[in-house]
Amino acid sequence: MAGFGLPNFGQLTEAFKKAQQIQQDAQKLQEELDAMEIEGTSVNGLASIWLSGNQQPLRVQLAAELLTAGKEATEAATLEALQNAYAQSSATMKGKMEELTGGLNLNLPGFNG
Repeated sequence: MAGFGLPNFGQLTEAFKKAQQIQQDAQKLQEELDAMEIEGTSVNGLASIWLSGNQQPLRVQLAAELLTAGKEATEAATLEALQNAYAQSSATMKGKMEELTGGLNLNLPGFNG
């Protein structure tokens, strides 16, 4: 029955083994990302925000002098720190996903630069 363009059984078995390994590696990656703490800071260094590798907020630290600088300055520094943490977390996720997939171009939403 060869000739129908179907891969042989050995190829299918190997493909399933690879898929199972990727699934196991993906689970390990999720655990690794959950355990990470990625810090983003404002340009002036007075606000810091930590996210997990999966972009879950973990904590915020604001310097006392920032709090006395006024509402706008506090908001701006906090936003800068959050944007920095998000950018670092996104880059980390993307890099880890590329490692996991061995450089395959999967075009996953949220992981395309």
